[in-house]
Amino acid sequence: MNIQIFGRNKCFDTKKAERYFKERNIKFQFIDLNMKGLSKRELESVIAAVGLNDLFDTSAKNYEKLNLHKITNKSIRQELLLNNPDLYKTPIVRNGRQATVGYKPEVWKTWE
Repeated sequence: MNIQIFGRNKCFDTKKAERYFKERNIKFQFIDLNMKGLSKRELESVIAAVGLNDLFDTSAKNYEKLNLHKITNKSIRQELLLNNPDLYKTPIVRNGRQATVGYKPEVWKTWE
């Protein structure tokens, strides 16, 4: 298993995801989205697993400011995600080609 957790240090669900894997002695890599976002390839891999629209945090301040609710072009939405890591719903947990968005212990259990 090669677990990566993309999240924010102050995100409650990200902390719960870290605790889930620590309690099961599963090694993971934490990537702080505020410091370093997803690369284009990583984003494409996550989109293939969960879909583009599930990655957006619709309660984020920039979501309304950037009028994302009106933008339907997938490539533009993907580019906005790459340039604005605060738009991601967190945590994003990857295991190879599999991924989840949010706190999903029922899915992670199947990865063990």
